Amino acid sequence: MKKTIIFLSIIFIAFAANAQKIYFGIKGGLNVSSLNIKNNSSVESKTGFHVGVLTHIHASKTWALQPEIFYSQEGAKETFSGYYVDYNLRYINVPVLLQYFFNNGFRLEGGPQMGFLLKAKTKSDYIYYGEGSNGNFQSTAISIPLGIGYLTSRGLGIDARYIFGLSNINDNKYGDTFQSNVFQFGFFYQFSDTKTHHHHK
Repeated sequence: MKKTIIFLSIIFIAFAANAQKIYFGIKGGLNVSSLNIKNNSSVESKTGFHVGVLTHIHASKTWALQPEIFYSQEGAKETFSGYYVDYNLRYINVPVLLQYFFNNGFRLEGGPQMGFLLKAKTKSDYIYYGEGSNGNFQSTAISIPLGIGYLTSRGLGIDARYIFGLSNINDNKYGDTFQSNVFQFGFFYQFSDTKTHHHHK
């Protein structure tokens, strides 16, 4: 983990040092989340929302770095033997996205994401798990978002990404492996003079 943080810090400093422009923005939208639970395929997705802020660091006309911080509602509903377990997870997610720009306003993006669990609530129709600070879930989650976005000349944009969960977020070492996967569709707004530069934002 320390090596990963050092590596990301070097990349961040390199982009900041070569930054042509640095912009700030806000974002929000829809989540469709699910849990990849080993040994169980009967998992239903849940809908929620995400909302947060972003920093957009341009190093060239075609490359940029975009760190974000956003609140995210995640979870899933698991069914087995006629019973259900409903998982409701709340995260603060911090992705650091590398973005490549086309000259028509579109962008591709991907990178690592660290999630910090705020709250977990697990309930079932045969046992109540209660609410705790972690609800038998790990306090952090590591994932990889991959997506596409589009920015208009007025600074308003849309993006869609799929977040692939990498780490096991189940805190019960005797339980199944849980990985959180989330599809996000949202809108964002960059506070900047984008009218003459929107093709490579």
